[in-house]
Amino acid sequence: MYELFSKLSMWMIPAIIVFIPLYAALRRRMPVYETFVEGAKDGFGTAISIIPHLVGMMVAISMFRASGAMELMLSAVRPAFDWLGIPSEVLPLGVLRPLTGAGSLAFTADLIGTYGPDSMIGRIASTIQGSTDTTFYVLTVYFGAVAVRKTKYALKVGLFSDIVGFFAAIFICLYIFG
Repeated sequence: MYELFSKLSMWMIPAIIVFIPLYAALRRRMPVYETFVEGAKDGFGTAISIIPHLVGMMVAISMFRASGAMELMLSAVRPAFDWLGIPSEVLPLGVLRPLTGAGSLAFTADLIGTYGPDSMIGRIASTIQGSTDTTFYVLTVYFGAVAVRKTKYALKVGLFSDIVGFFAAIFICLYIFG
């Protein structure tokens, strides 16, 4: 099973990267290179604007970990995670992900830097990043932009989806890579 997914992922990403510009150029008759350059210009400004937020979140997460607060929290739930065979190192990611995309990305980068991208923890963290969303950010920014005030049900569904995505990512990674 692992070899099948490895070969699929090895060929799918280059195939998609080649397919999208070809589709745009041949089917839609778009100026692909000019569109790419315009998008890159916008992306550069966006990257510069989020750097302070990313640095601030990385510092906060480092302080959270260095203070021992995270270890205290992990020690409370570690027996349950150990009993289920789940690496408890990914639990803070489940808490951070609905709150902040930059913070959860920084935490994931830290996990991958500590344990390696091909470790079970790195794979689970990467899958959680793709399986959950920044629910509170979405509710604040997107719903605020269109003036939606009653977000009670959206919050419940979003957080429930985050919990399902968190545990589904763990169990799928353990099933495929374990």
